This record gives sequence, structure tokens and C-alpha cells, in this order.
Amino acid sequence: MSRIGKKEIVIPAGVTVTINGADVTVKGPKGEITVPVHSVIGVAVQDNVLTCSIARKTKKSSALWGTMRAILSNAVEGVSTGFKKQLELQGVGYRASMQGKNLQLLVGYSHPVIVEAPEGVTFAVEKEIVTVEGFDAYMVGQIAADIRKVRPPEPYKGKGIRYVGEHVRRKVGKIVGSAA
Repeated sequence: MSRIGKKEIVIPAGVTVTINGADVTVKGPKGEITVPVHSVIGVAVQDNVLTCSIARKTKKSSALWGTMRAILSNAVEGVSTGFKKQLELQGVGYRASMQGKNLQLLVGYSHPVIVEAPEGVTFAVEKEIVTVEGFDAYMVGQIAADIRKVRPPEPYKGKGIRYVGEHVRRKVGKIVGSAA
């Protein structure tokens, strides 16, 4: 039995959950997310509590039970409080700025890199910290990963774009000197 799948999801005030067949729609102050639910998983709402259960016992059902519960929990948390990822730029001359809703990165290329903000995701820049915020956990994580991919941190000097708090393993460079 799934320990995560058995947990109930408490629906906070201001969030509504509706079930239409194979889809669960979660609406809240930050936005609206529709989650398709697999046919082997059953979803029910009672007294502001969302529960997941196994509808049909198959080989996949126990694996999907915890996964669907986690996805629905992220949807409820996202529309009520939202998600946030922070990235930091390290390197001489590396900087970020806002260009309307889009993010402009100057990270050592001959041209600026423009990252467009999809619907439901916002950027904020403060010195060398870039903040990605939104109500969809998958979208926020994917956009943050795409920004990091523009210039990943390199292991010799540590220059590049990294998550705040991420540790980059450093390598020792070549030792210059005379060979005895």
C-alpha cells in the first residue's frame, strides 16, 4: 500500500475542487489547473478533503496511486500559495533584467538571451537573483531548468547560472610550473 497515496489532501479556504469524469479541476486565487486522472485511480471530495484510492487493482495502480495524489496535492498548493524557484548568476558581467514580461540574460554570449514568460509564470530580478513564480509546479520547475540550461555552472571557476543554495563541485585546474 502506498503511504503517500493514503494521505488526505486538505482543501484550504478559497479553493474549489470539481471532478468531471477523468479530470479534476482545481480553482483558487492564483489560477486554475486541470489534472487528468488515470482510469485505475479514483478521486473523491468530502468535507473539504480530497482523497485518492485504487479504482481497479492492476500492476500499475499502486505506483500511480501515490503519483496522482502528489500531483493533485501540488495543484491544490499551487492555486492557493504558488511555487517559487530562485536562480543566481555568478560571473563577471553576468546580469539579468526584465524586458516587459520577459527575462533578458547577459551571460557571456555575443547576444542577449531572451526567455519568454508563459501564461501563469512571472519573473522577478533583484541584483543577481532571478525569481520564477507561478501556480503550476511543473511549469515553474521547467522554466527554471531552461534558464539554468542557458549557462550551466562550470566546474573550474563556478561561473554560470545555478539554483540558490546549489553546491557546484569544483575541480582543480592545471598546475603551471617547471617539471623537475
